[in-house]
Amino acid sequence: MIVRRRAVPAVVAAALLLAAGCSSGSSEGVGFPGQGPRTVPPSTAPASPATESAAPAKGSVQVLRTVAENLKSPWGLAVLPDGGLLVSARDDATITRVDPDTGRTTELGTVSGVSPAGEGGLLGIALSPHYASDRMVYAYFTSASDNRIVRMLYDPRKPAGEQLGAPDTVFKGIPKGPIHNGGRIAFGPDGMLYAGTGESGRRGLAQDKNSLGGKILRLTPDGEPAPGNPFPDSPVYSYGHRNVQGLAWDDRQRLFASEFGQDTWDELNAIKPGGNYGWPDAEGRSSDPRFQNPIAQWHTDDASPSGIAYVHGVIWMAALKGERLWRIPLRGTRAAAAPQAFLTGTYGRLRTVAPAGDGKLWLITDNTDGRGHPKKGDDRILELRVS
Repeated sequence: MIVRRRAVPAVVAAALLLAAGCSSGSSEGVGFPGQGPRTVPPSTAPASPATESAAPAKGSVQVLRTVAENLKSPWGLAVLPDGGLLVSARDDATITRVDPDTGRTTELGTVSGVSPAGEGGLLGIALSPHYASDRMVYAYFTSASDNRIVRMLYDPRKPAGEQLGAPDTVFKGIPKGPIHNGGRIAFGPDGMLYAGTGESGRRGLAQDKNSLGGKILRLTPDGEPAPGNPFPDSPVYSYGHRNVQGLAWDDRQRLFASEFGQDTWDELNAIKPGGNYGWPDAEGRSSDPRFQNPIAQWHTDDASPSGIAYVHGVIWMAALKGERLWRIPLRGTRAAAAPQAFLTGTYGRLRTVAPAGDGKLWLITDNTDGRGHPKKGDDRILELRVS
């Protein structure tokens, strides 16, 4: 049963392979085919190639500096209006503020109710669209019974460790498991809250529109199904996903999402409201007309994608098992050229990436999640210049 803070009716894909890889910009193991608040979803209709220019086929990455080190199981990132960075720790269930100028860290506090295990714990975080007035930080986490979304008051005037208010649950009932808990949340250009969920290892949930597993959800800030959603009285925005880990919008308010495959293909998808993305019946591109095909796909050893960010016509995608940063140039909602890989093996597993303004990115590594090989100084936040 799906439970929300207020009662609501509970209703709820062979690509061209491109070879040769190196950290300075390869296309190894890749395939690709060809703001104020509103209450309707942002447009996701593909634009004609004739009406949109393509991003440059080749780009570059320059590591400017290490901002902070010695983070532990970092997962989510939220950028404060003053430029400060909030980072969630999956296994410790804490949120830490990082001063990007000095690298100084201040622990805000521990999020109560988090039950870390396997891939679950304190995952994505996001700032309220009204943060300037309400000072609310949203978080997606695994509890003892489910995955849920809460919000907490952040008061920096209080002593370190005591700056987070008690969690207020706005949405719960998302299936949990030792794997595939999803966890990325973000407020869209329409002011609505989007959440990527996983099917928790139970494959059938992804195709069940009455389940919250293997979906992208679209909610109001209070946790209700958002107006304009594709299915009546349902928070489900798209379905047929295995484990959604990244969400980002382009400058025309179109949504993109990264997704873990199983053994063959990881995906970057352009999200269509009501779209079926195939899992478990399709992994990567499919000839089945029922399913939306990815705009780019990778062998799982080369990606295992997590966070994504959009900067100047390009999606940047952090890869965990692939230990690299992928650059996917766009033309509308299509890949304009073969994806390029950067930083391959240099910093280990890459978890989260976010725009830092002026053609820059924040990048968070995650070698302390139980699957990496931590080294002295791990994990860290890096500042990158990208093109």
